[in-house]
This record gives sequence, structure tokens and C-alpha cells, in this order.
Amino acid sequence: MPRMGRPRLNDRHLPIRMRRRGKRYYYRARGGQETPLGPDLAQARVKWAELENLPLSADSRFAAIADKFERDVIPTKATRTRKDYKRHLAVLRMVFDEMPMAAIAPHHVRRYLNLRMKASLVQSNRERAVLSLLFNWARGEGIVNIPNPCVGIHGKKEAAREVYVDDAAYAAVWAVAGAPVRDAMDLARLTGQRPADVLRMARTDVRDGCLEVRQAKTGKRLRIEVTGELAGVISRILARSTEAGAERKVSSVYLVQDDKGQPITYWRFVKMFAAARAAAGQAWQFRDLRAKAGTEKTDELGPREAQRLLGHASMTTTETYIRNRRGDRVKPLK
Repeated sequence: MPRMGRPRLNDRHLPIRMRRRGKRYYYRARGGQETPLGPDLAQARVKWAELENLPLSADSRFAAIADKFERDVIPTKATRTRKDYKRHLAVLRMVFDEMPMAAIAPHHVRRYLNLRMKASLVQSNRERAVLSLLFNWARGEGIVNIPNPCVGIHGKKEAAREVYVDDAAYAAVWAVAGAPVRDAMDLARLTGQRPADVLRMARTDVRDGCLEVRQAKTGKRLRIEVTGELAGVISRILARSTEAGAERKVSSVYLVQDDKGQPITYWRFVKMFAAARAAAGQAWQFRDLRAKAGTEKTDELGPREAQRLLGHASMTTTETYIRNRRGDRVKPLK
């Protein structure tokens, strides 16, 4: 059996086969021969790259490539996605910024996840996903030509969200909420759209008997028929938005607006909903209304119609999304 080398206890940030003794760095070849790399870490990395037959320049460091990714790719994403990617990338930078991109190996990713999961399981998985996306983009751009080190390295499985908002819990919050929160709750329950998409719904989106939606996260386009209870909710909103009065000097084009006719930002709405939820003694989140809509649509017309309403690309996603909340609805034996 081949002899296994002792694991490094220090300098785990250094690329494979680079060691430090005292204030100097060394390259240790596979056969055990050592080559001095000098005391300067930047120069040592250049020499290391030459010995590994890897191109290395100032632009091949993780920091420089992440800068380019943040400049060229992130702005093309939806608003919420841009914010999330920047937050995840900021954490990754604290660990990998000074490393050559080509020096990042699977064991670095594994150790990162092991340490990061102690603080946040969910965020560690999201950060790994962004790191993988960054690598795939860099490979496609010809910046690096090594395999993606994230492939095959997975975090722990996240517990699926199982909260289901029943009618009583919904009514409890609705009863104490102001008009803007009530409007948003009704629109979310009846259309099954994400919170940000609900806040973006406008009067001009109501055309030819349908409420037209373009989901910010996926770009999916939907035309939701304005009939039944949804028609009543939209009529109620439009009637209020045209009311005259000293307090309503401006009427926003958006369906969800405050008492002065102004649009409501996402984070302002989060605070408004949280206040109503606390007053009602409830703990569910606004996003849970999307699952409520999908579940009730499945019970009424089946999972295919729920998939279409939610805008999921995969039926598997819809079924998993709904099953985690209430379980499958089945008929008895007799």
C-alpha cells in the first residue's frame, strides 16, 4: 500500500504541493523533490504555476475573475438574484480571493462547505452553487481550463419547507392587515406568484381579460384569466386607486399601493406584512401563499394545472413543492 502523506495542519489556503517553512515557500513535486519558491507569496504562486504548467497572471486570481463575473454576468440577472449572488460572492471572496483560480481543487471546496455549514447550511449550499456557476462561466470564457472543482462536492440536504397556510391562518392575518397587505395577500393566493412578482403587477398588465405576468426569477410569461374571485379583487383595487381625496394625490400604476397611492418597495412590504402577522399571532411567511395556491389548484384540477399556474418548468418540482406541504390527496379504497 502506498504511503499516505501527512495532512497539512497549517497553510490550508496554499495550492496543492506548495508548502511553507518559516518565511519561505517551497514546491514539493510528486516524487518528493522540493524547489524553493522564495519568501514572497505572489512570486511563489507565479513559480508554482510554472511548475504545474498552469498559466498565471494577475487576471487569473480568483479576485480578478470574480470582478469580471460581477461586472459582466450578475447585471444580467433578476434584481433579487443579483443581490443574492453579490452576497454569496462576497463570502467566497474572503476565502478564495488571493488564490489562483486554477489552484482551487475539490478538497478546497469540501473543506469550505464543512466549515461554512456550521454557520449556515442553506447559505453554504447557495455559495457553492455560485462558485460552481463562476467556474463554468470562466471555463466557457477560456479563462481557466481545469475541471469544475465543485462537481461531485455537495453540501447537506436542506430540510424541505412544510408550512401550509390554512384558511383560518390566512383569515387571521387578513383581518388585521391594512388595505395594501390585504390586496397583496389576495393576489398572491389567487395567482400563485412570488412576492416580488405580486408587487410588480400593474393595472396595465390587465389586458384582454387576463392578468399578464412575467416572472422575474425565470422570465416565464403567464396570462392568468381575470375571472371569479380574482376579478373581484382587481375591481376592488382599481376602484380604490381612483378614489378622490386629500390623502390620495397620486395613483400608482401598480395594483399594490399604499394609502397615498404610492408604490410599495419589497422591503417596506416585508415590514408591513410582518407587523400584520405579529398582530394576528401567526408565524407563516408571505411566500407560503404560493404553495397554498398550488396545493388548492392541484386539489381542484390536478398537478398539471398547478404547474402551469406556478410557472414551474418541471412537473417534478411542482409535485415535490406541494407534497411537502400537505401530502398527496388520495381516494379511499371504497
